[in-house]
Amino acid sequence: MLHRATRGLRFIPHRHIYHRRVQSTTSHRFQRSSMATEADLQKYDPVQVALMGERCILVDENDKVIGHESKKNCHLMTNIRKGMLHRAFSVFIFNSKGELLLQQRASEKITFPDYWTNTCCSHPLYTPDELPEEGQAGVRLAAQRKLEQELGINPKDMPTNGFKFLTRLHYLGESDGEWGEHEVDYILLIQKDVEIKPNPNEVRDVQYMSKENLKKFIETHKEKGLKLTPWFALIAQNFLFKWWDHLDNLESQYDHDTIHHM
Repeated sequence: MLHRATRGLRFIPHRHIYHRRVQSTTSHRFQRSSMATEADLQKYDPVQVALMGERCILVDENDKVIGHESKKNCHLMTNIRKGMLHRAFSVFIFNSKGELLLQQRASEKITFPDYWTNTCCSHPLYTPDELPEEGQAGVRLAAQRKLEQELGINPKDMPTNGFKFLTRLHYLGESDGEWGEHEVDYILLIQKDVEIKPNPNEVRDVQYMSKENLKKFIETHKEKGLKLTPWFALIAQNFLFKWWDHLDNLESQYDHDTIHHM
């Protein structure tokens, strides 16, 4: 099943700001004097540029909040190489036939444009609604928000308590030398039939894939000139197909206390 919105992989080792009191609003490792903030955004899509002003949640390697920074600064490789790390989430939506909904990121995206990835990937923001950690409340609300923004999924059809939280991954991946990702990534799965209306500024294409079709897609994507996001490639290589085998009993796959350092 294929929908179209109108409109290489490399790994490197290892709306309103809520002023909750933490160690500092920017970690001591990333003081303004040493932080890279300059990037030429004029060549990018203005809608995506505006989103670069959002405030991401800075964390340490144990996922403890240490401050906040702009989405732009969090994704500059200059800062990432100094250790800047932020909180993120990855959503995997399966339909009633057991097929996984994938998206191809829009060409307008600043990081990983045109890459294929899981259903939705983004960041909770440093706001009163998306900071709460008990029961992953903030991450779940952020996932609901982004599913509506990117794929047009009505929040009423995607209640936050419907997500199954599996585990967390800590990974680093480079996009193009200037931009990249360095995240503690919360993994959320849900099996539900949903109506989608992709936002062409966010999503270039979408496709439901069976387990076998996805395995073939991963095996052949390079020869077809396609790219996979680093987080999706890592998840597919290490976890996804095991989770897929337990869609009817995802609770057996919960690993809430572990942060997998990839």
